[in-house]
Amino acid sequence: MADPSSYRPKPGQIPDSPGVYKFRDEHGRVIYVGKAKSLRQRLANYFQDLAGLHPRTRTMVTTAASVEWTVVTTEVEALQLEYTWIKEFDPRFNVKYRDDKSYPYLAVTLNEEFPRVQVMRGAKKKGVRYFGPYGHAWAIRETVDLMLRVFPVRTCSAGVFKRSAQIGRPCLLGYIGKCAAPCVGRISAEEHHELAEEFCDFMAGRTGAYIRRLERGMQEAAEEMEYERAARLRDDIGALKRAMEKSAVVLADATDADLIAVAEDELEAAVQIFHVRGGRVRGQRGWVTDKVEAVTTGDLVEHALQQLYGEERGDAVPKEVLVPALPEPVDPVAQWLTGRRGSQVSLRIPQRGDKKDLMATVARNAQQALGLHKTKRASDLTTRSRALEEIAEALGLDSVPLRIECFDISHLQGDDVVASMVVFEDGLARKSEYRRFQIKTFEGQDDVRSMHEVIGRRFKRYLQEKQKAGEWTEEPADDARVDDNGATASTVAAGPDDEPDPMAGRPTDEDGRPKRFAYPPQLVVVDGGAPQVAAARRALDELGIDDVAVCGLAKRLEEVWLPEDDDPVVLPRSSEGLYLLQRVRDEAHRFALAYQRSKRTKRLKSSPLDTVAGLGDTRRQALLKHFGSLKKLRAATIDEICEVPGVGRKTAETVAAALAGAAPSAPAVNTATGEIIEDDGAPPAALSAERGQDR
Repeated sequence: MADPSSYRPKPGQIPDSPGVYKFRDEHGRVIYVGKAKSLRQRLANYFQDLAGLHPRTRTMVTTAASVEWTVVTTEVEALQLEYTWIKEFDPRFNVKYRDDKSYPYLAVTLNEEFPRVQVMRGAKKKGVRYFGPYGHAWAIRETVDLMLRVFPVRTCSAGVFKRSAQIGRPCLLGYIGKCAAPCVGRISAEEHHELAEEFCDFMAGRTGAYIRRLERGMQEAAEEMEYERAARLRDDIGALKRAMEKSAVVLADATDADLIAVAEDELEAAVQIFHVRGGRVRGQRGWVTDKVEAVTTGDLVEHALQQLYGEERGDAVPKEVLVPALPEPVDPVAQWLTGRRGSQVSLRIPQRGDKKDLMATVARNAQQALGLHKTKRASDLTTRSRALEEIAEALGLDSVPLRIECFDISHLQGDDVVASMVVFEDGLARKSEYRRFQIKTFEGQDDVRSMHEVIGRRFKRYLQEKQKAGEWTEEPADDARVDDNGATASTVAAGPDDEPDPMAGRPTDEDGRPKRFAYPPQLVVVDGGAPQVAAARRALDELGIDDVAVCGLAKRLEEVWLPEDDDPVVLPRSSEGLYLLQRVRDEAHRFALAYQRSKRTKRLKSSPLDTVAGLGDTRRQALLKHFGSLKKLRAATIDEICEVPGVGRKTAETVAAALAGAAPSAPAVNTATGEIIEDDGAPPAALSAERGQDR
């Protein structure tokens, strides 16, 4: 691990001008490429105190051993050079999008003497026009089949074309009129190339003018009583319209736009793009990426634009590019897109109307793509096996941890302190095994003491179940109690468990039911760093349990902490083992947070108005909305309460009497807005806390 000060440039050595910079590691490999409006100001940010850097940025600068830069004239040139270097060096700390599937394109090989229409995948080739991508190859073939009637462009392979030319007879498509048969000289190379250009123009969205031209030709043929030609043109128009109908109309006619949406979490991001040409969705594609650097949504959008248009022809850039967030700064990116297209390109965030609605659809597709990517990654047996092996190797375990239990503490500024236990067996969640705990011994923001209590309670029950050796008690277990109504954890488990049980032979009672805490894990994971890990290990030691491994996963740096180790275990960002630990930790956090919020809701929904006989939800909402707070309602006269629509004098007297005898500090809930209304009419500060406080 290098010290950034060892390769920091001398003061005044870095120019104050636009440019692109490269960080290299000790072996000379480029690990990061970036651009800047001012190289001096941008690079200075990397050489500040390490504690002030983002964790991923800190990892990058400590991995690097040198930095170099290239000065350019404008920010647009910097953007282009950055893209070129990223493609050339493939730096490990830059965002690298990868397709979430292999998309088929409709390709027209205009670089050949006799252009061919075909379905193509993979890397794009120079001189070939591409349309799409499409969701399925059969969708392309159906479209092409309809259009060949009007644009009989060659679709055969080079071998078939050469064979037909040798024998002097066209293939079947040439006989049925779906190929102009340039192989046998029915049409010249120049005429066939012009036909392919017309095919491309129609696919690019310039459909209206061509159909109107055919309609005029049909009318002229009918007026001249050339009915066969008119019928043929009529059928051509019908075929083209059927081909157009395969793309849904989503925006106004003649609208050309690309819509880009991003779905992201702390670890990964998914990008979805809808290509709209002539108001119709002509193609869709998606990418996913691991977040190996500190990036904002605007940064992800900028990288997506570079990858989408970096090597495309200018006519592939539409008039409008709609995005969820603008890159910072936005002007160089907009100028770069304009230069690629050759005319003005609008790069903006849709604010209203059909475009905003379509952007919401694209965003839903991005969210589904991210969820599908995570599901595929988690459900693959080979991947799960590799993840468990990596965890066992990193933690020094004798065998892979087939059962992993993860614990998390959740509270709201010290109130309603709860804990969760989630279980993963063979790398898959077993939701029927989830448990939730109420912290009993104390209240307050002390995650370490809470973790010690929960681990102790869980494994104390394990020892008790082990000693009973199959005995069953009908009394609800304290550690399984999850609410004030006496429900046990097994009655409020997270959901049905559809997976087969890979752990055969676990302790059961006389009826064959599994004991709730009778099966121990091979690995206990706690949400936190060294203090939480030490508390969990201490709880196990106090019970004499020494055959269960313990580790902690800290959110900030994604480091794995082991008991009594001064330094954490750092797993590679691409490690499947780290990904599995993160899934387990995030699931425990979600489960604990959901329980804590449900308890908070029950506690805060009590209001003096709830006890007023004959006062329903509608009139309670009307009273709170009219006066704004219980304090003002309590101070109001009966006549003032009667001014509220729907509240009569008798009800007003009942409300006034109820509030006069209620405790002034009792909170109320405005059910119309969901906010807790205090006596001053303002929502409490605690409920506006960020998620970091809402643990």
